[in-house]
Amino acid sequence: SDLPSPLGLGTKITIMQRAIASNVWSRVGGRPSLRKMPVRWLNLHEYQSAEIMREHGVSTPKGGVAKTPEEAYQVAKALGSNNMVIKAQVLAGGRGLGTFDNGFKGGVHVGVKTPEEIKEMAAKMIGQKLITKQTGAAGRICNTVAVVEAVQTKVEKYFAILMDRAYGGPVIVASAQGGVTIEDIAAANPSAIIKEPVNIKTGLSPEQAKSIAKKMNFSCDKATEQAAANIEALYKTFIKSDCTMVEVNPFTETVSGDIICVDAKVNFDDNAAFRQKKIHDRRDTSQEDPLDVEAAKFDLNFINLDGNIACLVNGAGLAMATMDIIKLYGGEPANFLDLGGNVKTPAVVAAFRILNSDPKVQGILVNIFGGIVNCATVAQGILDACDQVWGGSPKVPLVVRLQGNNVVGAMKLMQGSDIKCILGDDLDDAARKIVAAIK
Repeated sequence: SDLPSPLGLGTKITIMQRAIASNVWSRVGGRPSLRKMPVRWLNLHEYQSAEIMREHGVSTPKGGVAKTPEEAYQVAKALGSNNMVIKAQVLAGGRGLGTFDNGFKGGVHVGVKTPEEIKEMAAKMIGQKLITKQTGAAGRICNTVAVVEAVQTKVEKYFAILMDRAYGGPVIVASAQGGVTIEDIAAANPSAIIKEPVNIKTGLSPEQAKSIAKKMNFSCDKATEQAAANIEALYKTFIKSDCTMVEVNPFTETVSGDIICVDAKVNFDDNAAFRQKKIHDRRDTSQEDPLDVEAAKFDLNFINLDGNIACLVNGAGLAMATMDIIKLYGGEPANFLDLGGNVKTPAVVAAFRILNSDPKVQGILVNIFGGIVNCATVAQGILDACDQVWGGSPKVPLVVRLQGNNVVGAMKLMQGSDIKCILGDDLDDAARKIVAAIK
């Protein structure tokens, strides 16, 4: 009941924002993706995305990155410009309006004139936590700043490439308007949205890139030609790097008629990590929830939520059904944790360790329907977790519902142990019991 609809503009990003495929396509009226399985898509910093795009021929602002104030000074000095931008590299939106925990305001500063000013600002950013609307009160650490030359903008456009299952391949979404969110553009003027599928087998042709560039309505032939070249380069980035999304906003035409991709968000498919090791090695775990990082080590699909009943299940559909029925009986789910189909006992123990480390968890519901999963494997994992995590019975109410593959063996293990837990006959019964237990 709390899951966001994949349809329509202005989709509310709620508890599944890191688990459901990018909703940019649906935000502009496209057909919804059928994908519902939780995935972890690699999200890189702005400067890292720019580096990858440049490797494929995309035009990005001149500049560099720094991890110390002195390095920032040297980057600014090398630019030789009196109009620079310094940006905190934090994986969160709203950086410009954010505030650092030392009181310094703004994670993005435009129009900085001297290297000395850059150094002073970098000293107030690096090593501090930036708090924005997306980070919550805890904020996120800023370990790096980007220093770039400011772009003299004439017009701003919007450009994105998304993988859309309904079309069986990439779809380009673009607009002659940019600099604001795609939702605002679509709401104000739906006809301003350009949507064009690309045949994934033949790829993006130069003619198709040129056609899209013309529809984006640049002011001169030079800009149109450069835009087409950048569109081809962005598509190359998308395909060669196994991206799930490349979004450039603003896609800028300068006063001299050049095209610069000023700001970009690029997501990468974790399923391709085996052939994109260089890219995935750039992952910055300091920007992630420590529980997410720990879950990834054991290939667990985990999303931290705001409630107090932890859910340990197998399968995304079962996880969502479990969360719904908990809410139906007046409870609030504390997480989405999917063990997956090939889980082994150590991963079950790791899952309980993650749940136990969350101070807001007041009860745990285990809901397993064994198909590929052997229920006895999960049962043994529960017993091992009780011993290794708690040194006996769990410190919070534990309700266990097991059905399916080898459930008889699993129940023998559970009933033959001396740990304190409540057995559920079915999902409805288990949900009622865990809600009642924490009350």
